[in-house]
Amino acid sequence: MKRELNAMQAFWLGHLYHASVMEMPLNLYAKHQGLTLADLLIREKRLTVRGLPVPKRHRLAQFIEVAVAP
Repeated sequence: MKRELNAMQAFWLGHLYHASVMEMPLNLYAKHQGLTLADLLIREKRLTVRGLPVPKRHRLAQFIEVAVAP
């Protein structure tokens, strides 16, 4: 069954894909686009619940390698 997006779904899905392609975490993307992180997360959840394909989030590395001098 093929689903069509309404304008609002297309708008938010476009932002989520753009953030994914730019490899930006959602919090940085939201700030860059003048959006709130809460809006992006809510819309992502709603799209997922409706069974629409949502891109994977890009996350910054949690740990970095550190060299210890002897």
